[in-house]
Amino acid sequence: MKFQIGDKVLLLHSNEEGEVVDIINDEMVLVDVEGVSFPAYIDQLDFPYYKRFTEKRQADVRAEKKYIEDVKKENPESVQKSENGLWLTFLPVMETDEAGEDIVKEIKLHLLNQTKDTFCFIYELHFFGQPDFDLKNELHPFEDFYLHDILFEAMNDSPSFEFKFSLKQPQKDKEAYFETSFRLKPKQLFSKLNDLKEKNAASFSYRLFEKYPDKSLDNELYFPEMKKQKSYDLSKVKQHLGSPRSVIDLHIEKLLNDPNVMFPVPANQFSNNFEILSLQLHTFEKYYDLAVLHLQPSLIVIHGVGSGKLRDEIHKILKQKKDVKSFSNEYHPLYGYGATEIRFQY
Repeated sequence: MKFQIGDKVLLLHSNEEGEVVDIINDEMVLVDVEGVSFPAYIDQLDFPYYKRFTEKRQADVRAEKKYIEDVKKENPESVQKSENGLWLTFLPVMETDEAGEDIVKEIKLHLLNQTKDTFCFIYELHFFGQPDFDLKNELHPFEDFYLHDILFEAMNDSPSFEFKFSLKQPQKDKEAYFETSFRLKPKQLFSKLNDLKEKNAASFSYRLFEKYPDKSLDNELYFPEMKKQKSYDLSKVKQHLGSPRSVIDLHIEKLLNDPNVMFPVPANQFSNNFEILSLQLHTFEKYYDLAVLHLQPSLIVIHGVGSGKLRDEIHKILKQKKDVKSFSNEYHPLYGYGATEIRFQY
């Protein structure tokens, strides 16, 4: 290998200097230039020492003496970088097997921020719906942020990449937070790998969003006092979310008579059961968050028996919550089998 991690290199096509930050394979390395990392072929790189030597020789040539009053102040033009969103990038790492064939050993994941904003983010990797890896950090403007490696064979286990973003400097017209997820199926992965071979490219990317979303009216229609306040300042969150409850009843007729729940349309005008279920789950999430923020030891959710759809959806959500110690849908003298009791851990 001509280069090692930490070597200073010269990009022949642009005459820029960078640093080798990772070895991809025998033909490619990952180069960092002013905070932006990207793969480059070794034959397109060289050591910068000859360039520096010749520049130094030229600088040593005696120039006409100038006094400081005669030197014009420079006004360097700022380089305008184009914004095209925030991307999740997959960088396959190749190795040669015994037969001399190049095979994918693992895949490196990067977040590429091509915007002028700084984001706080929480990242979680799930396999078959179960959490496997998580990371919390900041992503600066036009930064390439390395997340982690995934073994290639693990890509067959239905990986789901879950993200929650928020602006480090909140803006009144922007959402308090934004959640998105991406699931890469094996068929999609092999298609992308074939495209890389045909195009002689090193990586492929998926855009998570083009612009950080503007504030939506959806939550204000359902819960005007809530306004998606899931920020990091808990004292401010509590002021906006309202009072907690130890028991919440999600029957639609109960919600109709609840002054703390506002409907986007009259209840008798809901077009289908999905809209009713969505409102019930929104209400459940609201009072779950309140219970956690106020450090309640438990919460009883009355969902009824019925078809079991609402109960099952609530149980799916609870399985992903780190604050849940346990939950059970056992017989209760007041609610029968139509309620789930949640016990928290802090």
